[in-house]
Amino acid sequence: MNIHEYQAKALLKRYGVAVPNGGVAYTTDEAVKIANDMGGPVWVVKAQIHAGGRGKGGGVKVVKSIEEVKQAASDILGMTLITHQTGPEGKEVKRVYIEDGCDIARELYLSMVIDRDSSRIAIMASTEGGMDIEEVASKTPEKILVVQIDPTTGIQGFHVRRIAFGLKLEGTQIRAASKFITAVYKAFTESDASLLEINPLVIDTAGDVIALDAKMNFDDNALYRHKDIVELRDEDEEDPAEVEAAKHDLNYIKLDGSIGCMVNGAGLAMATMDIIKLHGGASANFLDVGGGATKERVTEAFKLILSDPNVEGILVNIFGGIMRCDVIAEGVVEAAREVSLHVPLVVRLEGTNVELGKIILSESGLPIVSADDLGDAAAKIVAAVKEAA
Repeated sequence: MNIHEYQAKALLKRYGVAVPNGGVAYTTDEAVKIANDMGGPVWVVKAQIHAGGRGKGGGVKVVKSIEEVKQAASDILGMTLITHQTGPEGKEVKRVYIEDGCDIARELYLSMVIDRDSSRIAIMASTEGGMDIEEVASKTPEKILVVQIDPTTGIQGFHVRRIAFGLKLEGTQIRAASKFITAVYKAFTESDASLLEINPLVIDTAGDVIALDAKMNFDDNALYRHKDIVELRDEDEEDPAEVEAAKHDLNYIKLDGSIGCMVNGAGLAMATMDIIKLHGGASANFLDVGGGATKERVTEAFKLILSDPNVEGILVNIFGGIMRCDVIAEGVVEAAREVSLHVPLVVRLEGTNVELGKIILSESGLPIVSADDLGDAAAKIVAAVKEAA
């Protein structure tokens, strides 16, 4: 789960992380009031969407008068902001963050992520703050310092000193940075975050260390422990289909292809997508109905797939271990009837009650094509889509 910048900063502030003063506004009048209350003389008006690159897209404005605050908020609110992370369709801006300006001396980079390979928390730091870290990694990887933290011991003094020296900090800046990094680490671990990125992390002219931007993602599997974080969720920033899928315990991710996939098991879903590609097609989604899917869940999965206008055919690939093939077949038939199926449908079933499942499909009276194995299924759905085009 992602949250907005202003929400991430509020969370970090609770842990003692230094952030600029600011307030969120949903209207131009609210933006003006916040700016007046803050006093200025410099403000930053920032679009709040779940994507990076807002400044390059015109979503961040530095202003020096209340009139400019009003104009910037008016320009940004309601705009469709397009960045390298939103895709060409962009995202509508529904709120802005009004923040105090900062007298910046240096811009740095700091982030924390879960490193699955080492089962540790990786802290990444760079002197190249304010830039896309992917660009830094590509062109000057030597400028990125990575420090691994064993979660059993937690962050130690030598960790933060190594980072501070790597960022070329001096004097009182080292002490300030040590306190800052330790607080960020505590926020990261105690909130079950999966990503925490501060870009830029700035040193101001007074030598203070400040988070000028903040991005946080959280482990969905740990959200039951954090009701306060769940309340920060903004479903307007999420794909509507993915939100609907979550309501029915379906693992769904929209893709750019034309063949809808319904599979049980993440590994089998990935293999299905690969073999579709091998036969010259492209998947429209990743959809894992899980090992214990009911007939109702299968029906909802079908509706979800067909809600995508790009879908020109559907491949159902089920291995019935815990799940029974007859239950899947009943769900497929019911869903096909309910949504008035209008695209080719290929079904490959294997496992528990597979023969019964095939009988249900064949006696349904629907134009459902059965497949013997995964390769046969992929070849048939790709051919059917091409023929229908």
